Amino acid sequence: MIKTRLPNIKVTPPGPKAQAIIAADQRVTSTSLTRAYGLVAIRGEGMMVEDPDGNQFLDFTAGVAVCTTGHCHPKVVRAIQEQCERLMHMISGDFFGGPIVEISERLAAMLPGENRVFLSNSGTEAVEAAIKLARYATRRPRFIAFIGAFHGRTMGALSLTNSKVTQREGFAPLLSEVTHVPFPNPYRPLWGDGSDIGTRCVDWIETLFKTTVPASEVAAIVVEPIQGEGGYLIPPPDFLPALRALCDHYGILLILDEVQTGMGRTGRMWACDHTGVVPDILCVAKGLASGLPIGATIAHTKLMNWPPGSHGNTFGGNPVACAAAVATLEVMEEENLIANAARQGEMLLNRLHDVAGEHPKVGQIRGLGLMVAVEFVKDRKTKEPHPELRDRIVQGCFERGLLTLPAGPSALRFSPPLIVGDADIEAAVGIFGEVLKA
Repeated sequence: MIKTRLPNIKVTPPGPKAQAIIAADQRVTSTSLTRAYGLVAIRGEGMMVEDPDGNQFLDFTAGVAVCTTGHCHPKVVRAIQEQCERLMHMISGDFFGGPIVEISERLAAMLPGENRVFLSNSGTEAVEAAIKLARYATRRPRFIAFIGAFHGRTMGALSLTNSKVTQREGFAPLLSEVTHVPFPNPYRPLWGDGSDIGTRCVDWIETLFKTTVPASEVAAIVVEPIQGEGGYLIPPPDFLPALRALCDHYGILLILDEVQTGMGRTGRMWACDHTGVVPDILCVAKGLASGLPIGATIAHTKLMNWPPGSHGNTFGGNPVACAAAVATLEVMEEENLIANAARQGEMLLNRLHDVAGEHPKVGQIRGLGLMVAVEFVKDRKTKEPHPELRDRIVQGCFERGLLTLPAGPSALRFSPPLIVGDADIEAAVGIFGEVLKA
């Protein structure tokens, strides 16, 4: 592993050099981009990110769960350099290549049975491919997704997304025949005390089948094993098995969006591994290549048998991205990063409870592996979200050298690279505690 340094803030960020870059950025980039705070990243190493003013930040975002092996891991960098010297691009839809076979073989072997892989450029594209494949394989038009879900922003994936109205406003009509249902949130259950919220949400779908949504017309149910953008919401362990049983009963495909939860982030390769549920189609991206753009849609060979030309792209299977993905998986194995994610995630949860568990504005501290969130509320009894406080704490952490991100209405998320160590967690929790106290 790369030896990391503790945060070093030389000038309150964003400093003058960073501010100049931000001003230029805001003149020429799309106004649709959202930035949580004024970070200007010019260099990264391991757990650390540096800005142009010399400030060094401890990164507990990993570029939104992308930098699995940390920033610029030497083995991943070498794999990229060596591949660039051989071949940077050849369209995989028209020709054959080496790296695409190696990463596809590895991914196909990560689910039971014989599987095939379609490679793309992002999580959104992986979801788009899953949507098309589900319709083609079942000849059914409808989909069921969940309130609070995030699956991407292209028109098909956006039709499944349901986390913020700003992501959908002004873009109708979207993909027709998508029905959104409640996601089981144990912290804010729609029914009772939440003890049976998982099965109740599945029962809700069953009720829809009897009233408004013909089960025979549903191609797939699409779900994140843990909602990411929705607030790092962890459903009860009976939820995915019940959903799997429902799909099997009605001949519906189960699509798991593991774009953020996959690649060892939860302490298992896939978050669904915690419950033993096997999807019909699995989508992965973000952490697959430690920062290079790549996505993958994995499905059993019986499903992924669409004819040539029915789906493709120009840059999917790019040899440089594939080489980075192979190197990422090798580093994960060699440095035992999945086990590290499980161990460090437990430590992070425990330390956050020590520091913030009794704070009156902290409603819940939750997590699995290195997907950890602190939920802020105005009152613990009413559980009314407190996004203003959350945003101030995110900003305060940034000014002290810790990078975090918001999630959901009022949660602050911690999603560090899988290389995170004890000292990193102590430093991060220390800064978070200082900001919370202030």
